Amino acid sequence: MSEQSARNRSDLDARLTVELASVVSGARRRAHRDGDERIDTAHLLHSLLESDPEVRAVFDSGAQVARVLGYLVQRSIGYGLRWYGTVEESGTVSLVRAAVVTGWSPGAVAAMKGAFDRAAQRGQAQAGGLDLLLVLASQRGCRAVEVLERAGVDAEALAERLSRTSWQG
Repeated sequence: MSEQSARNRSDLDARLTVELASVVSGARRRAHRDGDERIDTAHLLHSLLESDPEVRAVFDSGAQVARVLGYLVQRSIGYGLRWYGTVEESGTVSLVRAAVVTGWSPGAVAAMKGAFDRAAQRGQAQAGGLDLLLVLASQRGCRAVEVLERAGVDAEALAERLSRTSWQG
């Protein structure tokens, strides 16, 4: 890992709540288990749904959460959504090209930056799970949105609902 990448990763870790740090750790383990070189937005979404009850609570139903998790599990066992061996790109990646973090897809870096920005808008120093979910659902073209939409979740409506909601994170 380069010195710059190590600084970027250290900065990222310092800006996470304990709960979101657990999500990132889970996403890192999931990526490793899946044989992926990088954490991507689908890894982040999977770990968020597994570990954060506040995130699960914003979905329309438990069945909707189960469908999303079903797609994510299919992906992790090599069935269904096939992204193995490709780097996630998204429409927001160009905004964060300079922020290279080893072991992270550009889309995942963009999502984390967006979560930090959302927390800062609320006057919080650290980002939480709902911050990250809002950004993931807003990030057109990312893997997390693809999973959400295949599971019947209107990602745009979810992001809009979250953006109107105030929470302490």
